[in-house]
Amino acid sequence: MSDGKMNKFDLEERLINFAVMIVRICESIAANHLAGQLIRSGTSPSLNYGEAQSGESRKDFIHKIKIVLKELRETYACLKIIHRSKLQKS
Repeated sequence: MSDGKMNKFDLEERLINFAVMIVRICESIAANHLAGQLIRSGTSPSLNYGEAQSGESRKDFIHKIKIVLKELRETYACLKIIHRSKLQKS
């Protein structure tokens, strides 16, 4: 978009693409525990974002978006662990 604004469909699509990327990364990881954790935290944002769109109030929407952010932060930390410990096969 030229005005720099993102609509709700852009974010949803980006989160779904992120979840797909996470699944593909996990297919090549040797450590099952981290792969399972990465699958859970990396696919959760897109699902929770869908729930946030149906929030019963502004407060409920904000709460659910905070869960999306929490899961993204957890995923980022997990990805850093995987990268630094060189667990991902090329």
